[in-house]
Amino acid sequence: MAPPAHWNRTPIHAIDFEGSLAGGVVEYGVATLIEGKIAAARTRICHSTAPIRPRESDVHGLTERDTACAAPFTDERELFFTLRESGPFCAHNAAFENRLIADEWPVPRPSPNPLSGATQPTWGPWVDTLRLYEAIYPGLPDRSLAALVEVFSLQRELDAAAATFCPPARRRYHCALYDAIACALLLARLGTLPGYEALSIGWLLAKSGGPDSAQGELFR
Repeated sequence: MAPPAHWNRTPIHAIDFEGSLAGGVVEYGVATLIEGKIAAARTRICHSTAPIRPRESDVHGLTERDTACAAPFTDERELFFTLRESGPFCAHNAAFENRLIADEWPVPRPSPNPLSGATQPTWGPWVDTLRLYEAIYPGLPDRSLAALVEVFSLQRELDAAAATFCPPARRRYHCALYDAIACALLLARLGTLPGYEALSIGWLLAKSGGPDSAQGELFR
């Protein structure tokens, strides 16, 4: 049997969505990690399929005027199908991203499942940085993206990457690509820790889910 694939030999796509089930994805961000580095990034604002509630705008900073002339998220079908075929998705609290993308496209093209070895028409299993940091650092009181970036001194690296990849007006938390980059940096950091040099994709996925996790159903 072949040894488990090392985590950084396969593209991992860190994804963040801003939006809701009611209005769909109004902004997406994708930061692709290869060899532990951000090799590519994509983002855009998408047309909302329902009125954006004020409390949602307060969080992500987007209004119906911002999304009115944008193409809908559904236009990105081929992009996300192709990304998933090339490697697993990653998110911080992946159940939310999985719910939004599965609501748009319930059945993607069959893609490899590194846990089972099967090729299946599912978006998961996901690498989930929230679950990984819960498992590795169980004593942390706050595991939000912003808190983890601060605790592990990643803010300077995040801001530098945001200056390279993010639109100027979208370089803060709750902007899709900014959050996706933060997630990618948290994942990349794990591969630099003593004792974690041999991380495999399978280990990351197994630690990201299971029957006692919020996204356990994604692994069944």
